[in-house]
Amino acid sequence: MVTHSIKELFICCMKSRKKRKPEDDFTEKELQQLGERIKKLRMKMKYSNYESFAFDHDIPRAQYGRYENGQDLRYSSLAKVIRAFGMTKKEFFSVGFD
Repeated sequence: MVTHSIKELFICCMKSRKKRKPEDDFTEKELQQLGERIKKLRMKMKYSNYESFAFDHDIPRAQYGRYENGQDLRYSSLAKVIRAFGMTKKEFFSVGFD
């Protein structure tokens, strides 16, 4: 049986962690923009909280909350969210993205 101290595991994780690349920051910025856009559209539809919106549009609530917080999402999930807003992809990306 192999046992490791917490300190050993932490050191191992830190060594194996990839260094951040400039493109990672770009991706993070885009995801934040995406989350902000999703949240603004939800609020424009008069939903005061994300859980009600997600429930009404058959989107897992916790998952939808992560989208608004700028966490990564699959294209198919984004397409479902855009449809829930009653928009085309062109309309969705026409505001807030350069």
